[in-house]
Amino acid sequence: MAFLTDTSRNSGFFSGLREVVVTLRDAWNRHATFRHTYDELSALSSRELNDLGIQRSMITRLAYEAAYGKNA
Repeated sequence: MAFLTDTSRNSGFFSGLREVVVTLRDAWNRHATFRHTYDELSALSSRELNDLGIQRSMITRLAYEAAYGKNA
């Protein structure tokens, strides 16, 4: 009779902790992308935004889509 022992690193307390860290890092990176995009677009003049076909009221939505995707 053979026994199988799971010695992978994907089990136990540290696996759960790793998942939390990865999730937090992902959330932080997405927020940084949102913030950077929002700040960059907000810094443009109305004329520059108009040249790009963007209205000021669209900035938040565009920054959100850049960070979280179009369907988020």
